[in-house]
Amino acid sequence: MTLVASGPADSPAASPTAPDGKGVGPLLRAWRERRRVSQLELALRADSSARHISFVETGRARPSEEMVLRLAEHLDVPVRERNALLLAAGYAPHYPKTPLDDPALDTLRDGMERLIGGYEPYPALVVDATYTVVAANRGVAMLLQGVPESLLAPAPNAMRLTLHPEGLAPRIRNLREWRGHLLEQMERQIALHRSAALRELYEEVAAYPVPAGVDEGRPVEPVAYFALPLRIEHEGRVLSFVSSISTFNTPMDVTVAELAIETFLPADPATAKYLQSLVG
Repeated sequence: MTLVASGPADSPAASPTAPDGKGVGPLLRAWRERRRVSQLELALRADSSARHISFVETGRARPSEEMVLRLAEHLDVPVRERNALLLAAGYAPHYPKTPLDDPALDTLRDGMERLIGGYEPYPALVVDATYTVVAANRGVAMLLQGVPESLLAPAPNAMRLTLHPEGLAPRIRNLREWRGHLLEQMERQIALHRSAALRELYEEVAAYPVPAGVDEGRPVEPVAYFALPLRIEHEGRVLSFVSSISTFNTPMDVTVAELAIETFLPADPATAKYLQSLVG
């Protein structure tokens, strides 16, 4: 099991800066419209008035630092983007971005290691905002057997590992379904975070060719799956998993806010039995 830093402090996306030619008003209006919230509804949530919200959005009023944070909270703006709103309003960023290998995050790293280690023999990993793998347990290592070193080092990316023609893609029985699920997931993240790095990654992995022969002529076992499974070949067996993604509640640090823990639960009795036999 390995836990590594995800790179320099600004690797997932650029440090927040006030956009050229844009004050905080247009940015807040864009977030409000993205959330499909009216000025009146936002005003009621933030204990303000629709008139004041309108003045802020048009630049006729400068919101206080407290008001910017309050509006961002009620619009569910990601932590990194809240810093950008503050900068656009003329205030200092409120949320730090601590490198993952900083001693201040020792407790966090230890906790994540214990969590994914305790999940073995089932696979579990931790990724950052651009799906760089910062931690993985032995269940993940088992699935990655045979993947070329070029995809594993120096900082493996979960999307590349899964969708690259030399990665897991040729072994995924339902690749077209699983690929569509992952691309839709990335599209939602891009819409939420407006990350240029994530957009670049999406365009890269979406352009990967689908290996010839996948999903063709392969019978599907009569299992009543309760969620879309990842069906992957491993040493002559087909293992089936459903995934769950967890994030930290009310994070106060950009790095922590952008971490996600993905766990893979056996989707059928045969997969569970096989994985348990590896530790039995």
